[in-house]
This record gives sequence, structure tokens and C-alpha cells, in this order.
Amino acid sequence: MEKLIITACICGAEVTKEHNPAVPYTVEEIAEQAYGAYRAGASIIHLHVRYDDGTPTQDLERFRACFEAIRAKCPDVIIQPSTGGAVGMTNDERLQPIQLNPEMATLDCGTCNFGGDDIFVNTENMIKDFGEKMIARNIKPEVEVFDKGMIDMAIRLNKKGYIKSPMHFDFVMGVNGGISGTARDLTFMAGSIPEGSTWTVAGVGRCEIPMITMGILMGGHVRVGFEDNVYLSKGVLAKSNAELVEKAVRIAKELGREIATPDEAREILGLKK
Repeated sequence: MEKLIITACICGAEVTKEHNPAVPYTVEEIAEQAYGAYRAGASIIHLHVRYDDGTPTQDLERFRACFEAIRAKCPDVIIQPSTGGAVGMTNDERLQPIQLNPEMATLDCGTCNFGGDDIFVNTENMIKDFGEKMIARNIKPEVEVFDKGMIDMAIRLNKKGYIKSPMHFDFVMGVNGGISGTARDLTFMAGSIPEGSTWTVAGVGRCEIPMITMGILMGGHVRVGFEDNVYLSKGVLAKSNAELVEKAVRIAKELGREIATPDEAREILGLKK
């Protein structure tokens, strides 16, 4: 079976130190959490950034500072900035980090309820615009989907040339407003993408470990980290993102999957460093 790519989503835009004191805000904290996850076995750092008070931002210079700090500690890791940002941000705000020409960036392929009155908006025209701008910069999108309809949107836009083949999907499962995090639904999602595509699964909250275990068994790739889940086990806060990566590595080894290095992940995903 193909080696396992582990993505570490180290801080996200919603979790705070009130949820877990180890959630990183500062450039130094973000770099340290990225380094720990990398040392534990993550080959991709999925990156949101914060101001020092924890406020989420897509500010280009904040991303630049975090890129430089992460690369100083782990120069070969793949840094994958989010273009999702946080609920309510404008398109221009969200797209700022692609100016740094990362190897990958996320491309959300549909609108989703995020609980209460929060709506994560991604219209078809927005997706086309984001896709075209990533193609112009030779950035591979991680097609982030929260339900089956978003896969269908990505397939349509791939056929129209807004997303290049082969596509790499991230199934975000267990979000309030998206598809549930069950074995049935992961099988459904994985069976719905085009032949030749690759995929990662991200289970939110209590779905994280069941979904990554299924993903490992099914030949997919996995995402763990504080953006999705702050607990190592029920009621036990993870001390770091590295602890969550280490748990994924232990599960993978028990199930017979070797862990991909960053350069092996590049080969699997068709990236050029």
C-alpha cells in the first residue's frame, strides 16, 4: 500500500487557548508546533495564522513570517496555507497567502453551515476565481469538501479547466452542517472521486481517530491537529500537535502503513519542490 501522508492542522481559525492552552498564536508558537508535528511524522503543515492575541487573520505579512519561521526549523516540510480563512472574510483577504507561491493551498468547493448563524460561503464563481489564480501560480489545490455535493462541484469545475488533474481531496467529516464522520460516509466519499485522484480524511472532534483509522485502512491519507480536535483521548487534552501526529503514526504502524517523508509526499501528490 502507498505510504501514508500525514497532514498536521496546527491551529485553525476557531479553536483558542481556552479550549487547549497549547493552541499556538504567536509566530514562535506556530513554528514550534509545526516543528514538533514534523518531527513526529507530518509531511504537510496545514497553516492558518493568528495575531498574538489569537485573532485569526489572512494577513500576507503574518503568513510570510510564519512561513519563514517554519522553514527555518523544517526546511523540507510542505506548507499548505488555508484560503478558507475564517467565516466572514472577503475573497481578497482569503487569497493573500497564495502570493507566497506555496506548493499547495486549500480550495473549498462549496458553501456550508458552520453552526448557529455562521455560514462558510464559497459560491461557484468564487471557486472558479480561486482555482484560476492557483493555476496561474502553479499551486496544487487541496480540494476541501464537506459533503458529496462539493465533490460533484469539483468534478464539474475540473472538466471546465478551473481545477487541474489529478485532483487531491480533503474530506472534512463531522462538521455541524456537513457530512457525518462515519465509516459508511467515508466509503461513500472515497468512492465518489475520479480515478487517479488522491485523498485525505479529516475527522472533527470525536470523529478524528475513527476517521483516520478508516482512512489508513482504505489507502487514503490523514489529517490531525488542533484545528480539528484538541483531545488525545476522551477527556484528555493533547499537550501538542505532535502528540496527535504520534498517535496517527502508531495506528498506521499497527495497520502496516509506512509514513511518507515530505519528498515522498511530493512524489505521491505530483508536487515540485
